[in-house]
Amino acid sequence: MMDRTDRHYRYFMRQITRRTLLYTEMLTTGALLHGDRDKFLAFSEVERPLALQLGGDDPEQLAACARIAEDWGYSEVNLNVGCPSDRVQSGHFGACLMAQPAHVARCVAAMRQATTLPVTVKHRIGIDGLERFDDLAHFVRTVAQAGCDRFTVHARIAMLQGLSPRDNRTVPPLRYADVYSLKDDLPHLVIEINGGITTLEQACVHLRCVDGVMIGRAAYDNPYLFALADGLCFGDEAPPPTRRQVLEAMLPYLEFWVTHGLTAGRILRHMLGLFAHQRVAKVWKRLLSGGMQRSPQAVTMLHHTLRQLPADLLDLRPQRPTLTSMDARV
Repeated sequence: MMDRTDRHYRYFMRQITRRTLLYTEMLTTGALLHGDRDKFLAFSEVERPLALQLGGDDPEQLAACARIAEDWGYSEVNLNVGCPSDRVQSGHFGACLMAQPAHVARCVAAMRQATTLPVTVKHRIGIDGLERFDDLAHFVRTVAQAGCDRFTVHARIAMLQGLSPRDNRTVPPLRYADVYSLKDDLPHLVIEINGGITTLEQACVHLRCVDGVMIGRAAYDNPYLFALADGLCFGDEAPPPTRRQVLEAMLPYLEFWVTHGLTAGRILRHMLGLFAHQRVAKVWKRLLSGGMQRSPQAVTMLHHTLRQLPADLLDLRPQRPTLTSMDARV
């Protein structure tokens, strides 16, 4: 989710869902310790609960970043041990660290000692040569002893040789059963599932077997699917927002940032998927693209665009899904 889950995307998502946990882009420890912290870390209060996602392999540096996360008001600090990109591997972090569970445990222990925030780990079910369920269970047991608060398990192995990061999200087969078995074998641990989940119906079925669900790409490509998340997953009785309400909430936010010199496209690009799978999806993307993204009059243009969209779609509230047709263990 690099170059996607920045503060503007997260603010937009908070107009759709108030309770789900949001994540930053993965930040390397080096960038955070030596770079522009305001650029990397600043966020609006409305974005919380918000996890700072880290990439790194040095326990002391990770501990320092965990302290920074707490100082800046984050809700959680997450160590990414699932990213398979060549750039990440060359820095010796990401998915390649699954071959060193004892070292990951040292990293988590250092972070655990440095902060009172929850410390969580995102990882794969395995990597090249460590593809068995026993390898996965050994990794999780080892890291759990260091005090990891939650394991977010992408239900595919990461092929560190021969596949691009893009292919690693689709080519290795999904093995949801391995994640369910992990929860069955280690019921005292908090286990969350990730990978190939594109609807709340699927998420709710997975929740029969695990403690949580992470949705990545679909949350960006079809953000409005989260409109029902607060009610379905958190028992929130407030009605889900309409797309009109979401857009009207974004207008003053857009105006503020454009007034302060930000190019409108930095915000509007995150909103392109708001009408995904609806009859106006292509029209919406066309209206939101082009001149509006570069115009200092973007707020006025967005107001005009709203008047061109059909009211029935703008004011439609989503219906709760039916779960009876799906079997989580298939």
